[in-house]
Amino acid sequence: MRPHEVRTALLALLAEVGAVTSTEAAARLGYSSGLCSFHLRQLARHGYIEEAPHSGGRVRPWRLRQQSPETGGPAEEQFAELARGLEDESWQRWLARRNEAPSAWRHDDAFSAVAYLTPEEMSRVADVIRRALAPYQDREQRPLARPDGALPVALITRLFPLLPHAAGDVDQED
Repeated sequence: MRPHEVRTALLALLAEVGAVTSTEAAARLGYSSGLCSFHLRQLARHGYIEEAPHSGGRVRPWRLRQQSPETGGPAEEQFAELARGLEDESWQRWLARRNEAPSAWRHDDAFSAVAYLTPEEMSRVADVIRRALAPYQDREQRPLARPDGALPVALITRLFPLLPHAAGDVDQED
């Protein structure tokens, strides 16, 4: 699936709010409901999103596809790549526009570390991070649970093994 402005905006919106209908997406993004509906169906057809549980009727909310650890096919790999791209794009937008944020929000918190872990330990670290974030996850679906002044905050964690450089790789100094 080729990148498209509307699909990219829809994926970013779904990552931010959890689930939306085409009408809600249109109101938030400034596109027509029909255009949003078309692109939501395209994203679903290619495995990026799925219908969210709902009480029936004509309302058709969509959400990012729920992934299970045992899946890992091409659609999941493409989605992971797209998600990383959206994360990087959001970070660059933050860097370029942070001075436009209210003064209390003009900072960010970033850290990195290298730890020597086994694959099982790496999975446990990821689980600990997920559990630490769990108390805040329902705020996506339940806006009334959000405290006054709460804004969506990107929480990005990437755990991956550091592979050795290939024999031909040489670090060059400037």
